[in-house]
Amino acid sequence: MKAAFFTTNGPAKTVLRVLDVARPEPGPGEVRVRVTLSAINPGDMWMRTNSSPEDFGAVGEHRGRIPHQDGTGVVDAVGAGVDPSRIGERVWLWLAGSGTPWGTAAEWTVVPSDQAVRLPEGTSDELGASLGIPAMTAHWCLHADGSPKDRTVLVAAGAGAVGHYAIELGKLAGARIVTTVSGPEKAALARAAGADLVVNYRDADAVRQILDGAGPADRIIEVALTDNLELDLAVAAPGATIVTYSAQPVDPALPVFRLMWPNLVLRFALLLTAPREPLLRAATEITAALEQKLLSPLPVHSFALDDVAAAHEAVESGITGKVVLDLR
Repeated sequence: MKAAFFTTNGPAKTVLRVLDVARPEPGPGEVRVRVTLSAINPGDMWMRTNSSPEDFGAVGEHRGRIPHQDGTGVVDAVGAGVDPSRIGERVWLWLAGSGTPWGTAAEWTVVPSDQAVRLPEGTSDELGASLGIPAMTAHWCLHADGSPKDRTVLVAAGAGAVGHYAIELGKLAGARIVTTVSGPEKAALARAAGADLVVNYRDADAVRQILDGAGPADRIIEVALTDNLELDLAVAAPGATIVTYSAQPVDPALPVFRLMWPNLVLRFALLLTAPREPLLRAATEITAALEQKLLSPLPVHSFALDDVAAAHEAVESGITGKVVLDLR
């Protein structure tokens, strides 16, 4: 089978290759998936440039790793302990390359059975591929400190992948959603996702717009803590939680007393090390939302498997939407 592959860290065009590798066989508790779309996240850029020696492993006759954590496909084989009736099932994948060299940038991959989640009838591959890390991160950030029902939640970067699903899943959970964006095109995407209030964070009166339009935020889902901490502190309600799921090149300087005085909670979220139980809950609730047709895809930008390096460069450029490799 064909698979994208890298054996050392570095720039996309330098280290990513497409090779012929042996098709994998599912082990106990695993399923094998014929991949249709392999989705790319910013975290895949980090893995390509920061993998440690233990992250590389045997892939057929090669040693290295196949990139990407998310995607969609069809189960075509199951390992011991997995119900054979799953064969033929369309699925969406999450954390496929976590703790294993078998990511989704290949014609086939193998994953633990519960990380290949049934895709409800009528759900497109594009929507399924947009889920994974973005939707599950959004769910974890929304629910890690209890239900967001009747809470005001500020979502930074509402047109981004995590922001998009934080809006949709937050509304589904009964939250009031305020989001920040950088321009009118992104504002339109955030409104389409269902945000109650959309504010351009570049406006001089952004804080006043948020407080006047929605009041203080009980929960803040943050992608750029270093850049946005001042705004977050200005709009946070007493006892609010600021949860950040991304690290910037420069860490923030934390104004401890200003965080302490209103009894704020600063939480950090990373799916790779998150507890298993909330991840499984997230997968279940995301699938239930799909069944009710309450989630929408991001704008999709498709590349062929042979163009994997260009696809990585598109993600690195900050393109709005979801970049995928189309293996159909």
